[in-house]
Order: sequence, then C-alpha cells, then structure tokens
Amino acid sequence: MPLLDREEYIEQAYFFATLAERLAHNQTTQEMLASLQQEVLATTNLPKAIDFLASELRHSGVFSSAMAKLPHYFTPFQTFVVAEAEKERGRFDLQVALHILRHEAKYRADGAAPQGTFLYQFECISRNRLGYARGFEAMAQDPLYDDHWKSWIRTVQRQIGLVDFADLLYVRSDHYITNRLRQGLPLERDEPSLFGEKEGKIALANRRKDPMFMFAALQRQLGYPAVPRPQPPDETPQLLYQLTKKMERMEFRLKLLEEEQKGGLDITKFYGPPPED
Repeated sequence: MPLLDREEYIEQAYFFATLAERLAHNQTTQEMLASLQQEVLATTNLPKAIDFLASELRHSGVFSSAMAKLPHYFTPFQTFVVAEAEKERGRFDLQVALHILRHEAKYRADGAAPQGTFLYQFECISRNRLGYARGFEAMAQDPLYDDHWKSWIRTVQRQIGLVDFADLLYVRSDHYITNRLRQGLPLERDEPSLFGEKEGKIALANRRKDPMFMFAALQRQLGYPAVPRPQPPDETPQLLYQLTKKMERMEFRLKLLEEEQKGGLDITKFYGPPPED
C-alpha cells in the first residue's frame, strides 16, 4: 500500500470537507457525489474513486464497504472511521467522521510525520470512543508507519488501559534515553526511539493525568493537528420560529386593544359553535 502524492491528499481534504458541508443541507448523496466527481482535479485518481463509491452506494447503501475495496487509495483508518459512523446504532456522527478525515488528509498533504499522525488517530479513537481493538489494527496497516511503528502500535493496543499511555510514549522517546544516561542507568530497551525530546518531556509532565491534557499540550507546543469536535446544533431556526410566533400573538393583542378603544370590539366572534341538542 504506497503513500499517495500530495495532490491526492489535497483533493481528498476538499472532498471530505465539501461532502460534510453539503450533507448539512440535506442534499441527496448521489447528487453530491456526481457533482464532486466533476469538481475534483481530474489528474488525480479521486474521480475514479468517487465513481466507485457512488456505484457501491447504490448497491449497499454505505461508503465504508466501497472504501474497503480500494485499499490502495483509502487507508484502513479512513475506512474504519467511516464504518463506525455508518453503524445503525452508533452515536458517532458521519459529519464528524468526514471532518476527521478532512483534517488528516490536510495534514498528510502538508507532510505528515508519523508521530503527529499516530497521536491524531489515537485521539480520534479515544475522544469518540470508537474501540481500540479494531481502531489500532487499522492504524497499524497505515503505509506511513514502518515496522518499528507497527510493532509499537500493537503493543499499545495490548497495554492500553493497563499502563498509562504517557509512560508508553515516554519510554519510546529520546528524553527517556537522556534521563537514563544522566542517571547512569541502563536503558532497558533495544528498540529505537519513536518520539523526540519534546514529546518525551510533555509525556513525562502528564503522567497519571487525563491523556486529553497531553494531546492538547502536544498540539500547542509542537503544532500537531487537533481533532475536530462535534459542534452544538444550530438553534437559530427554532429561535426565529418562536420569535415569529410571539410577534404574531403581540400583533393580535394590539389589534384587540385598538378595537376596544374604538368601541368596536365584538366578542361574539370568539364564541364557539352552540351545543347541539
């Protein structure tokens, strides 16, 4: 599974962002895909992928099965995120999933580092409670990670919940080596470092804390991508409807007051029909 060219990730980011935006306007999915197939750059492979997505959508009604059949274009993690959003009984919203994929594709287009990609994907799974077993397995198949990364991802998958994640990160950082050498202690590991000095310092400072604090610190200090969060629903239409109703009631009351002042208020028109014998 090779890494894609930069232009592919740029077009993917546009595709996911536009699809999420148009879903909010209740357009039909087939119409959106047909339009986006014309909009994206024709020199990329995305138009072919969109055509396959549209065809699969007509047969199965979901995107994830089509993405799974295109492993050379969509990563297993992308497929996993969409599949979680398409679960009938799940609470993970498809629009949030599309924004997650948009941010990841943009980060890859800007030259993603495996450290930032891993932390971003891990936070996506943790924050949205998508399930570590299948989520980490999908991450481990990403072509961005080499064999050392793949092995460590599966180690984290087995130990998450048993060992503090900050400790797992710290032990695989250059800062761990620096501290052990300064104290004259053996390294106790043969594997190469996967994180630098700064990541290790931030992990050490966040031991036994909520991992979200560490993710936020890494994003602030090192510029790693932040995970999009669900936006609160727009209550403006409902508020406008309520305001309109209140205005109508006020106008009706003013009209009654004007008629009463003129001495022409006829209350009999408010009477109900006479009862039947």
